[in-house]
Amino acid sequence: MSEENTFDLIIIGSGPGGYVAAIRGAQLGLKTALIEKEKHLGGTCLNVGCIPSKALLHSTEMYHFAGHGADAHGIDLTNLSINIEKLMAKKSKTVDQLRAGVQHLMRANKIKVFNGLGMLAGGSKVRIKEKNDETVLTGKHIIIATGSSSIELPFLQFDGEIVVSSDQAIAFNTVPEKLAVVGAGAIGLELGSVWARLGSKVEVIEFLPNIAPTFDKDVSKMAERLFKKQGLNFHLKTKVTGLKKEKGKNILTAEKDGKEIVFEADKVLVAVGRKPYTDRLGLETAGIETDDKGRIPVDKYFKTSADGIYAIGDVIPGPMLAHKAEEEGVACVERIAGQAGHVNYDVIPNVIYTEPEIASVGMTEATAKEAGIEFKSGKFNFAGNGRAIATDATDGFVKVTACAKTDRIIGVQVIAKSASELISAAVTHMEYGGSAEDLGRTIHAHPTLSEAMKEAGLAVGGNAIHST
Repeated sequence: MSEENTFDLIIIGSGPGGYVAAIRGAQLGLKTALIEKEKHLGGTCLNVGCIPSKALLHSTEMYHFAGHGADAHGIDLTNLSINIEKLMAKKSKTVDQLRAGVQHLMRANKIKVFNGLGMLAGGSKVRIKEKNDETVLTGKHIIIATGSSSIELPFLQFDGEIVVSSDQAIAFNTVPEKLAVVGAGAIGLELGSVWARLGSKVEVIEFLPNIAPTFDKDVSKMAERLFKKQGLNFHLKTKVTGLKKEKGKNILTAEKDGKEIVFEADKVLVAVGRKPYTDRLGLETAGIETDDKGRIPVDKYFKTSADGIYAIGDVIPGPMLAHKAEEEGVACVERIAGQAGHVNYDVIPNVIYTEPEIASVGMTEATAKEAGIEFKSGKFNFAGNGRAIATDATDGFVKVTACAKTDRIIGVQVIAKSASELISAAVTHMEYGGSAEDLGRTIHAHPTLSEAMKEAGLAVGGNAIHST
C-alpha cells in the first residue's frame, strides 16, 4: 500500500458529523481522509435537509408576514405574489454557498477528499468504488459517519412524484393544491408550514394523540392551536393505511376510531422519521452487527466491536440531530488522539423551526415523573414581555423545570419566535449544573425576548417579576 493512500484517520460520510470530525482530526495532526458517495459534501443536512428547509421557512415566513401582518405596521403591499422559481433559486444559492464553504475547509485543513462509495474491506482497509474505478485506503482509525435516510412505509412507498420524502418536498416546482403530510414531528410540521404559507391545503395525519410528541403536552397543545390558525389541519390518533387512485385522483386512506377517513392529495409527504444508513457499508467484513433498529452499537468512546473502527451520528443510538453528530465527531477524534473528548447527552437541544419555533433541552415533566424525580416548574408567557409585544411575538411561553430538592435545572421548553436561539441560554446553565435561581439572577438585556427565560427561572421559586 502506497504511503499516499495510508492515513491516520479515514472517515466515511461527509455530513455534519463526518466533516467536523475530519477538521478536528487535521487540527490534532492526524493525516485525514474523507469519503463521500454523493456529488457534494455536507450530507443530508446541508444538501437536502436542515439548510434548504430553513431557507424555505425563512422565505415563506416573509411572504406570510407580507400578506397577513404588514398592513398592521402601515406597510402597503398590494398585488402580492410568489415566484416559486426564484424562491427555489434563493434556497439553492444558500446551499451552494455553504457547500463551497465546506470544500474550502477541507482544502484549508489539508484533508484528502475521495468521491465514491466507501466500504469496509477488512482490517484497516477501506475500499472506494466510483463508477468503474476502485481505490483502497489503509487507516489506523476508521470512523463511520454515514447518517440516515427517510423511513419508507411498506404500504406507502416513495415514488418521488406523488409519495415523497423531505428530499423532494423541499423542491416542488409548483405549489400543490392539496398536500397530505404523514407525521407531525419536526419535518412534517416544518415542510407542512412552508407549503401552507404558499397556498396548499395541508392535512397532517398523526398516529399519536399530540403533534410534536417529544415535547410537554402544554407545548404541543399550544403549537397545535397556533398552527391551525396558519392553515394546517390536524388529524390525531389517526393511522394511515394506504393510497389508491379513484377517478384519476390520489386518495390517501386512514383509520380513526375504527372508521375509514380519506384525503384527496396531489402530493403525500411521508415524514415518520429516519433510519440509519448502513447499506453497502461492508459491516459484515468487520464483524459488526446492528441492533434491532439498524443502529451500530458503540461504547462510550464510540468504538464498535471491531478494532480501530468507530461510529458517530445518526448510525448510532441517540437523537438524529446534526449538532449531536458534530459533538460526537469532535469527541471521538479527540479520544483517538489521546484527549478527553466527551458529549453531555443530557443537554442536547431539540428544535422545530416553525413559526413560532419550538425548542427544548433536558427532561420533560413526563420523563421527570417516569424517572421518579420530584420537580417544580416555572412558566412565563411572552404576552408579558415588552420586546414580544413590540414585535408581534406574544404567542408562546418559556417553562423551566428544576429538581424540587436542589433547584438544579433538569429541563427547559420554549415555544416562541426565535426559540432556537433562546434555548442556548438554558443549555449553558445546565452544562455547568446551574439552578433555576442562577438562571433567574442572570442579567438579561432589556428589552429582549430572552428576558422571558429569566422570568421563567424566577417563576420556579414563585418570584417572577412581570407576572402575577
